[in-house]
Order: sequence, then C-alpha cells, then structure tokens
Amino acid sequence: MGEPRLEGFTAAAVALIAIVLLTFAAAAVGGLASVRASSFYEALERPTWAPSATLFGPVWTVLYTLMAISAFLVVREIGWRAAAVPLAIYVAQLVLNAAWTWLFFAWRLGGGAFAEILVLVAVIALNVAVFWRVRPLAGALLLPYLVWVCFAALLTWTLWRSNPGVL
Repeated sequence: MGEPRLEGFTAAAVALIAIVLLTFAAAAVGGLASVRASSFYEALERPTWAPSATLFGPVWTVLYTLMAISAFLVVREIGWRAAAVPLAIYVAQLVLNAAWTWLFFAWRLGGGAFAEILVLVAVIALNVAVFWRVRPLAGALLLPYLVWVCFAALLTWTLWRSNPGVL
C-alpha cells in the first residue's frame, strides 16, 4: 500500500511528535474560544442529562490523545506520502472541531454551531472509515470521539433551542 511502513525509532518519534503537536495545536485553538466557557455554559438553561462543565476538560484530553495515537498508527503503517488523504481528512475534522468551539462559545451562534457540528460528525465518520481501512485499531480509536461528538450535537441542538436569547 504505497510507501513502506515508517521504520526506525527516529522516524517514528518525529511522526509521533508532529502528530501530537498538530492535534494539540487544534485543541489549543479551540481552547482559546472556551476560556470563559464554563461560566457561560453553567448560566445556560440545560437539560438534566447535560454533563457538568468540569467533565469536558478531562474527556477532551482523552479524546485528543486517542485521536493523535490513531493518526500516528496510520502514518506508522503506510508512511507520510501514502497517508496524505487520510491525514487531510484528519486535519479537516481538527479544523471543524476547533471551529465549533468558536461558533458556540466565542460567537454564541447556536444555529451555526449546530449546523457545523453535523458536518463535523460526517467528517469524523469518514475519518473513522478511512483510518479503519489502513489499520482497524486506528479507526476504532476514533469511535469514542465520534460518539462524544454525536452526543455534543444533541446537546448543542438542545442548548440552542432552550436559550434563544443567548444562542
């Protein structure tokens, strides 16, 4: 399948560091929009099933870690050149993920955030499928992320509809 596996400790270490930096840079960009998210979120009218604001940080840390490991497995399996399309999809979902935080928390555009998260769900599902073809474990590692973002889509819809004057 294209270029051979990424071999050697140095090549693997460089790939891992690059992917971790890319992934957590996207997390940081989204994080900039959510600096005051906790107080905003707590002030919203929320359904009884909405998680506490304190849950989001730990959950996203785990999810971003799984995402980085997943992308690393793909690069490790087929090399950078052969992974161009899968990584482009990966980067697209990272950008969409960060954009949602800006839409919802910084710009308070509930409808826009909801529409955008539906696109994000579709791109994550595509990412899962493409990574799965390269290495099933890489696709499987993205499944908790997909489930969480589906839940977030439902929560986004509910918050948007419950807080029309704010979102």
